[in-house]
Amino acid sequence: MSTATGINMAADLQPAALYRLLAWLSPAFPVGAFSYSSGIEWAVEANDVRDAETLKTWLSVMTTEGGGFCDAVLFVHAHRAVADSNDKALREVAELAAAFAPSKERHLETTAQGNAFVEATRAAWGCEAIERLKTLWSGPVAYPVAVAVAAAGHGIAVEPALAAYLQAVAANWVSAGVRLIPLGQSDGQRVLAGLEAAVTATVQRALGAKLDDLGSSAFRADLASARHETQYTRLFRS
Repeated sequence: MSTATGINMAADLQPAALYRLLAWLSPAFPVGAFSYSSGIEWAVEANDVRDAETLKTWLSVMTTEGGGFCDAVLFVHAHRAVADSNDKALREVAELAAAFAPSKERHLETTAQGNAFVEATRAAWGCEAIERLKTLWSGPVAYPVAVAVAAAGHGIAVEPALAAYLQAVAANWVSAGVRLIPLGQSDGQRVLAGLEAAVTATVQRALGAKLDDLGSSAFRADLASARHETQYTRLFRS
């Protein structure tokens, strides 16, 4: 099926698969996403983000050129490694994802959520792919790798799984912005709606990307995640 903005979802996304994606990427899933802002807190402090329009612009860049794009590429390659039963590729992408963070706080954010996702999924939605990941890689698991492995292990196609993952990440960023600027809930939803095209474009770009294409050109956002480490007053862990 497709929407007016061009998101193509796999026609065979069954209710059980949709149920699992909605459960795993719900704010209620115990990964602690609400406690991270990906540097947005510093961007508000620096007055780079000050209203709905500047929040939307900041998050669009993060999604298409920054951490969102990097997560998407790692997600695709982790999912593909599980689908292809390629243990070597899965270990390599897990290791790369754990190392590929522009700051200490960004590393904490992705690995704390990833490890929490793995444990919660093992407890309630266990599958062979998750256990295989634990066997192959003993280090911290980045969040996009954890979700991708679970999705592939449960037979959920990469495109809808990635779209759902990026929407959840974007929604958490918007939630942080709503609390920090602050914004009203309606403004927050308008920002989230305005990010749909950015999420769509990032999904399509990541599906054809190589691991060598990893990289961020959202320098100000990466700087924000580093500057947040020494910010005097903080509500968020990143």
